[in-house]
Amino acid sequence: MKKLRLVLVLVLAASVAVFAQKKEVNNTASTVKWTGKKIIGGAHDGAIKVKSGYFEFNNDQIVKGEVVMDMNSITNADLADQEYNQKLVGHLKSDDFFGVEKYPTARFVVTNATKFANGKATVNGNLTIKGKTEKISFDVVKEGNAYKAKVDVDRSKYDVRYGSNSFFGNLGDNAIADIFTLDIALVL
Repeated sequence: MKKLRLVLVLVLAASVAVFAQKKEVNNTASTVKWTGKKIIGGAHDGAIKVKSGYFEFNNDQIVKGEVVMDMNSITNADLADQEYNQKLVGHLKSDDFFGVEKYPTARFVVTNATKFANGKATVNGNLTIKGKTEKISFDVVKEGNAYKAKVDVDRSKYDVRYGSNSFFGNLGDNAIADIFTLDIALVL
């Protein structure tokens, strides 16, 4: 009887392993690039490091997953002057923007996704920035072991207020667009 139970447990474990496959995100090979724009001309861009992540797949479909970004790692790539560069990075880390002292990470959790067709799928999930969680949806393109997406994020939904017409009037050409873009390439 004990052997029968052991065999049943092994068969069940093997069948689960066949149906669902967990893959860890390679945080050193993965990239997240951000772009923020002013309402009237001008933009800044940089990067944020992936701290950790994983995806579970079942028949070429993402069924579960999570990606954690290290908001303390935010950098700027377009300002060559180091003093201005560091001022901008410091401002992005401040409570005016991402408040990284209190909120050191941002997190995306998959809720569901379509099956990949022609290398493309739609992923739905919850994005948490500054302790606020909102549903988002975006397309993912699979290229070998890399999964790429361009995600538009409405910062006003996450209480990222600085320079936002959603919170302040009369900003004129000092207004910063509420939408910022993340170009993501996750390598598994």
